[in-house]
Amino acid sequence: MTCSPEKIVNSSHQALIASDVGVALSRRDRSRGLIGRDSMREKEALVIPRCRQVHTFGMRFAIDVLFVGRDGAVVRVCRDLAPRHISPIAWRGRTAIELPAGTAERTGTSAGDIVQILD
Repeated sequence: MTCSPEKIVNSSHQALIASDVGVALSRRDRSRGLIGRDSMREKEALVIPRCRQVHTFGMRFAIDVLFVGRDGAVVRVCRDLAPRHISPIAWRGRTAIELPAGTAERTGTSAGDIVQILD
C-alpha cells in the first residue's frame, strides 16, 4: 500500500475523518486490504479506488465503509460491517474508504456529504 494522501475530510461538516491514509492500488493490496490485522487506529483509513463493494472475510474487527461517487459525494455508508460479511453494492460508488468502526458516527458522515481526499 502506498501512503500518498495526507488526510480525508468531510467538507459538509468540516470534520476530519482520517489523517493516516493508505491507498490500495495494486491487485495484491486491493485483495489483501485489512486482512490479517488486529485493528485500525483512530483516524486511519484505507482508500480503495474503483470499488463498489467490499467484504470482511478474514478480518478480525468491524469497520465503517464510505462509498464515494465520482463527484465526491458519499453514496452509501456501511456502519459496523462485521467480520465475515459482504457490503451491499454501491452502484454509484467510485471509491471505497474503509475506516475504524464508529468513525461515520463520530464525524457525522452520512449519504450526501461531500468527502475530500487531500494530498
